[in-house]
Amino acid sequence: DRPGLTREELEGVDALVTELPDVAIGVRTADCIPVLLYDPVHRAIGAVHSGWRGTVNKISKKTVMEMCRLFGTHPEDIRAVIGPGIGYDSFQVGEEVSLTFKESGFPIDKIWSFRGARKEGSMEGGHHIDLKECVRFSLSECGVPLSNILVSGIDTYTDDRFYSARREGISCGRNINAIMLI
Repeated sequence: DRPGLTREELEGVDALVTELPDVAIGVRTADCIPVLLYDPVHRAIGAVHSGWRGTVNKISKKTVMEMCRLFGTHPEDIRAVIGPGIGYDSFQVGEEVSLTFKESGFPIDKIWSFRGARKEGSMEGGHHIDLKECVRFSLSECGVPLSNILVSGIDTYTDDRFYSARREGISCGRNINAIMLI
């Protein structure tokens, strides 16, 4: 919650929160799920980078809880945006990752599907996980009303207006997702 953090201090940080006006916070993504949080009552914001590991570990829920602790936020007041990220049809994973999600308490019937034998070099077949639905579930689980959660329908893997690490390789550019109190 102090302005002027250095790039080195922020390296590896997946969530930021602040109540400072005129300070933009954000995350860089290239298929991972960006989540922006706004509490209009206590005037606090959060920005979350939710990769598959962060999603399994419910980083968005943990960020909401941190906003509650630091700023007195009530989850029912939060407005959340789940931004452009890899879509359900594009997020094909192996059995080990699939099992991790199954064991993490998500509603499997809503977030997972097995589509038959995986076809090499294709998104057809295999296990698929809906990361955006997982994040939505995590936010709802901690008390953010579903009516306060906006989910982007943009799939960064299939929409070439956005960077995609799966499509372009890990060294591709990054999409900026930011929020600021004014």
